[in-house]
Amino acid sequence: MIDHNTRLPPLNALRVFQVVVRHRSFRAAADELTVTPQAVSQQVKLLEDSLGVELFERRGRAIEPNENAILLAHFVQAGFEELAEGVRRVAKTTVRNRVNVNASPYFATRYLLDRVADFRSIAPEADLRLTTMVDLPDFVADDVDVAIQWGYGTWKGHEATLLLRDYKVICCTPEFARQIDTPQTLAHLPLLHPVLSPELWRNVLAHLGVTGRAEKNDIRFQDAATMRRGTLAGLGMGLISTIDAAEDLKLGKLVAPLGLDVMKDMPEAQVPGFYLIVPKAHRRLKTIATFCRWIEAENWLATDDREFRRLQDQSKAGKAP
Repeated sequence: MIDHNTRLPPLNALRVFQVVVRHRSFRAAADELTVTPQAVSQQVKLLEDSLGVELFERRGRAIEPNENAILLAHFVQAGFEELAEGVRRVAKTTVRNRVNVNASPYFATRYLLDRVADFRSIAPEADLRLTTMVDLPDFVADDVDVAIQWGYGTWKGHEATLLLRDYKVICCTPEFARQIDTPQTLAHLPLLHPVLSPELWRNVLAHLGVTGRAEKNDIRFQDAATMRRGTLAGLGMGLISTIDAAEDLKLGKLVAPLGLDVMKDMPEAQVPGFYLIVPKAHRRLKTIATFCRWIEAENWLATDDREFRRLQDQSKAGKAP
């Protein structure tokens, strides 16, 4: 219930506060808002005076939101999302039918694009707009309705629905594989890590019982495509998604010296996947809700299952994939 006696702070001060919390910097917030850092500082001071509390710890040029700021930021974010949803609801029809989808580049190219026509067949009036980004977008600043991202479903403040587990295959070049006789050999070889999940290799090695690991000569990659190229270039041991692994193993460009099912017995919480991420308020819009229902109902595993299962059958029969 709303307390109508509560005097709300100025809307602009709350908007500036939200940007400052996201960037942890007056200057970066000023750049986004195209104002001066002094103007940002004044708006934050206005908000603090209005609330009667301090919101940031100032350490020289650096600032850090305190407990009050973290709590307030949660509600401010939710409030702006509700406000944006209200604007969408009263906007003209051509805008209401728009669905702004931001997807992981890998999911977009390997899974989503081949099925966009299926969505259009059930929602021909939808104005679908697709952008790609490796990291989770800012739903308000980037004008995104729904996102599809790679990770572990741990995004706070949004609904996250698993679409597909991204089981990896430990791959390397045939030349590199000559150095490998047991999983313990991995303790002494360069590994190629995904930047978004520094714990992935650590969990895989623990599952294999590998000990005494040093990260000498390891390399970190921002996206799956670059990780694959690095593996093909012989830079180290790569964790390759099943679609890519099936292609490269079939052509003999890569091999899987420890088998194809290394991650299958790992705890699901340690296996990354592609998730549909939606602010709760966004599902209230009919076209967005239709897109969400469609993408959640699709069997995304079918895209890469057939060829990879053929390779698994060959492997179990004792033939090199």
